[in-house]
Amino acid sequence: MRVNIMKLACLALGAVLLTVPATAQERISTRWADGVNASNAHQEYPRPQMVREQWLNLNGEWDYAITNSTNNEPARFSGKIIVPFPIESKLSGVTKRVYASQRLWYKKTFDIPSSWKGQRVLLHFGAVDWETTIWCNGQKAGEHRGGYDPFTIELTPFLTTQGKQEIVLSVWDPTDSGFQARGKQVNNPNGIWYTPTTGIWRTAWLEPVPETSIESYRLIPDIDKGMLYIDVNVRGGSDGVTVSAVAKDGGRKKSEVSGKAGKKLALKVDNAKLWSPDSPFLYDLELTLKQKGKALDTVEGYFGMRKIAVGRDDKGVNRLMLNNEPLFQFGPLDQGFWPDGLYAAPCDEALKYDIEVTKRLGFNMARKHVKVEPDRWYYWCDKLGLLVWQDMPSGDGYVAPDAPDIKRLAQSAEQYNTELKALIDNYWNHPSIVTWVPFNEGWGQFDTERITAFIKAYDPTRLVINTSGWSDRGVGDIHDIHSYPGPDMPALSDSRAVVLGEFGGLGLPISGHTWQDEKNWGYRNYTDTVELTKNYTALIDKLVPLKDKGLAAAVYTQTSDVEVEVNGLMTYDRKMIKMDEASLKATNMRLYEK
Repeated sequence: MRVNIMKLACLALGAVLLTVPATAQERISTRWADGVNASNAHQEYPRPQMVREQWLNLNGEWDYAITNSTNNEPARFSGKIIVPFPIESKLSGVTKRVYASQRLWYKKTFDIPSSWKGQRVLLHFGAVDWETTIWCNGQKAGEHRGGYDPFTIELTPFLTTQGKQEIVLSVWDPTDSGFQARGKQVNNPNGIWYTPTTGIWRTAWLEPVPETSIESYRLIPDIDKGMLYIDVNVRGGSDGVTVSAVAKDGGRKKSEVSGKAGKKLALKVDNAKLWSPDSPFLYDLELTLKQKGKALDTVEGYFGMRKIAVGRDDKGVNRLMLNNEPLFQFGPLDQGFWPDGLYAAPCDEALKYDIEVTKRLGFNMARKHVKVEPDRWYYWCDKLGLLVWQDMPSGDGYVAPDAPDIKRLAQSAEQYNTELKALIDNYWNHPSIVTWVPFNEGWGQFDTERITAFIKAYDPTRLVINTSGWSDRGVGDIHDIHSYPGPDMPALSDSRAVVLGEFGGLGLPISGHTWQDEKNWGYRNYTDTVELTKNYTALIDKLVPLKDKGLAAAVYTQTSDVEVEVNGLMTYDRKMIKMDEASLKATNMRLYEK
């Protein structure tokens, strides 16, 4: 088994297996946790924009073991783990920490449905953190590096003709001992740094596809021309293969186009219903591969017709323009941690709930902070109408606010570039995502000008913030500052919009709903709901005039409490909204007044 240089360096840590203290995860949980078990763990179809009828969910009980990082597959496994919950989480049924000197193993046996005979069998993982090797029936089937992007391994060559099939996974994750993207995960959680996630943390599933099939597709809506451009990537031979696309509105055909595989399709969408937070209309989309008139493969998805840009208002000030109209974007910093599942929400309803509450409180946007969610979170943003600023998870070292970019080693830079491109590729088609944020506050910030230029060229349909807070390099579409508690704004710019990427952080620990009983942390702490609501209102009173002066957006910290950090609009267990809801919404709605 290969052991790389970074891995050898981490072995010196000599970490030992520890159980996460009961004083943390056993104290609080969400209202959904008690209903989660091995038979119902995340049973929803995991890829809403590319649906096929046949699939097999592999969530539920797997065998697991923890060994030294240099060991081969163990002869005996230690027990059962519930996938897709990380091993550190309560919902996994294990609640153990795994360190850089160790390796996590999974094993699962399954049957291939007889109806899949003659088709290629794909094994999909929504995400596994971080370095993964997969064996199928004792043969190495593939490997992957990256903790946030979905990946696929074809199992067809390794399957037996009868009997049970077996897959084994080996996972190694150095957390903050390595250079890889990790976000807020650290080996020693404290303050704004949280419990890590190791291993499988999104849905694992199987899918049969024909020899020639749709591997992926990319959508580019153009509301000015009333067109949707479609690039379909075909797996297998494409000679003589055509692609047809059908758009539907409420089940009725809106328009249709077809063309040769490998050629961009231009689908007419006349008098399009535009997607926005107030009216998140989605068209259904059906894509079919055909050869000699016979359908080979069909997938179903959806799309939204929307446009995001920077443009000048009637006073000549740069604003964020949605569908050619200025819209003040206002939402919470959303970190996506859960007390019972850590990186993995307890269920799909919980994912949806966070977005419903965000909308209900009068926000139209969320900044997904140094984490990437499963497709279904973005699906709910698409469906319910929530704009998304998407961060690239941070990794490697840190740069002080006024210091130059760090110099990454070649291996570190290459891994960042790979994972950044995967982020954009995998989430391209979600209309809710309007902004990419490659860096936050100098965390891992390097080659800022090059990376910003790459994103702008690779995805010209969205906006780019070169860094949120701290070390702005003067490039991209938006100048973003942070101010706690704030608010504040950058000087107006001729070339960019100006935003407040983080502010607020007003804290309130509520007894019985905190990660620990004492020493909880907030940027500003208050004693009760009345005091918190009053001070939030005063904060927004100061924000409204900044909007009038040219501030284009603001991000309030944060959606929910996270571990010892108590700055949330909700408690960590999502059981309480910490301010008076009616007052909070009325205050927020002032920011959208003309």
